[in-house]
Amino acid sequence: MKVYPFKIPKPLNQNLIVQVDESKMFYGQLHQHEEIQLSWIVKGKGKLITGDSIHHFNDNDFFVIGPNCPHLFQSDLMDENAKMISLFFTRVSFGKDFFDLADVQEVQPFFNSAKNGFRLVSHRKEVHKLIEQMPRQGKLTRFISLLQLMKILCTAHKEMLTGFVYPKHIGSRDGQRLQSIFDYVVNNFQQEIRLGIVAELAFMTPNAFCRFFKKQTHKTFFQFLIELRLEHACHLLATSNLSIAEIAEQSGFNSISNFNRQFKAQKGLAPTQYADNPSLKLKKGH
Repeated sequence: MKVYPFKIPKPLNQNLIVQVDESKMFYGQLHQHEEIQLSWIVKGKGKLITGDSIHHFNDNDFFVIGPNCPHLFQSDLMDENAKMISLFFTRVSFGKDFFDLADVQEVQPFFNSAKNGFRLVSHRKEVHKLIEQMPRQGKLTRFISLLQLMKILCTAHKEMLTGFVYPKHIGSRDGQRLQSIFDYVVNNFQQEIRLGIVAELAFMTPNAFCRFFKKQTHKTFFQFLIELRLEHACHLLATSNLSIAEIAEQSGFNSISNFNRQFKAQKGLAPTQYADNPSLKLKKGH
């Protein structure tokens, strides 16, 4: 994938793009495109950065990413044989006024939800069955499947991905800077990260970098870093038998008291409570 902006390759005479990504792991560059993206993670584990938020993805997760929202999927290093099926289309892909027709008003709520993006919580089997067949379908059947899929997504339970909607394209130069920063942070968040080092990656002074990052993401760099560390901690709490102290250390926190304080502030409950029931609704990110 390319850095901002990214053009989805459009086959001749196709308005709905179906793409199958299959490799040892996902590693995409941060990018944005005008199309709404619907992605089913057939197999894979890792982190999804989308808009101003960070999420962990697993096998069988289904995401909708809004138009022009910067995002990237990055697999965990230990993951192998990742596979994702994605659909790409815009509101005007099938004609400027198609989705304004009375006969398709039932799917209008989909576009409102797609603006912020979401992770699907309910109806996953129905959605998976539909999208699994689409790479092998003809154009008409594929289009009908898309409408069925959108209808299900309108009423399904979902979790919003990001509260910030990106109404503009981010320039290539700024996109490259963000890409370098995100790459470094995602690969080094378990260690101490100094502001000066990250600022150097963006070829900026620390003060200029802080202003740049806040302008682009609507949060401070250290807010972003803490959220990434906490997302990793949530994954460990839900999938490992490590102690709270071990999880805090492996997530990049220099003390268990700081970890507990940040976790409670961001998630609304203590790490031990989350470990007992990781499916609890959290205040941030889930």
